[in-house]
Amino acid sequence: MSFPKQKLGLIAGSGAFPFLVLDAARASGYEVIVAAIKEETSPAIENRGAAAVEWLSLGELSKLIAFLHREGVRRAVMAGQVKHKQIFSAIRPDWRLAKLLLSLPKRNTDSLLGAVAKVLVEEGITLEKSTWLLEPLLATAGVLTRRAPSQQEQKNIDYGRGVARALAQHDIGQTVVVAECACVAVEAMEGTDATIERAAKIMTSLHGEASTLSRALTVVKIAKPDQDMRFDVPAIGGKTVAVMQAAGATCLALDAGKCLLVERERLLDAANAAGISMVAAAAE
Repeated sequence: MSFPKQKLGLIAGSGAFPFLVLDAARASGYEVIVAAIKEETSPAIENRGAAAVEWLSLGELSKLIAFLHREGVRRAVMAGQVKHKQIFSAIRPDWRLAKLLLSLPKRNTDSLLGAVAKVLVEEGITLEKSTWLLEPLLATAGVLTRRAPSQQEQKNIDYGRGVARALAQHDIGQTVVVAECACVAVEAMEGTDATIERAAKIMTSLHGEASTLSRALTVVKIAKPDQDMRFDVPAIGGKTVAVMQAAGATCLALDAGKCLLVERERLLDAANAAGISMVAAAAE
């Protein structure tokens, strides 16, 4: 006698993260129902073996709930980036999301996604940790690459962690870029890669004026205090390594157990090939 597969909803953002979740869920025997975000999700999600795919815009909360109900979904996962600036500028909220936005005491990402998660629970849909099926891909404590941080890079990491922790308390951003214990750039709504690129432009302009700072940049990316692992989990992929290499960044520091390494082996191979040191430490 065969039993029907359990259904898992996947609310998919951009990048490789949703594909990893989809593949892991199917390998674990789940029938995956995908809610794909028009502004973010790759069209390739259509060809990954999902039982159903529905395309909707960021602002269509009512449509999302109706789709999950129609497909009989009781558990769901949010995976993949939704750009912060998209959330607050590009969307046209339906009545349900508009009401939610007006009720928020703070208009930051955590507040909005936390409120959406609460609505889903009220509708009988449990939101699981986005890394629930991907625990082996989380950064482990210690040096992850062949090269350990240099003495100066470690000083940058120690300084950058302090700055990043202070910013993260206010949900401003999770990434800071440091050169010789000077903060070159901090993340706001633009995302990690854009922050690194901005830091590179700043260093280029400084060196046009005979700066005393070394051009070698250290990138520190942390989790927020009490990081809600259901959404907005820090993630690093091959693109970030390529952006770092182009920017002259030589070291990347992460929080162990709180940051997802997308396609881990390929990512570390790329970092090693670029001479980039990657290290993770337990979140403070």
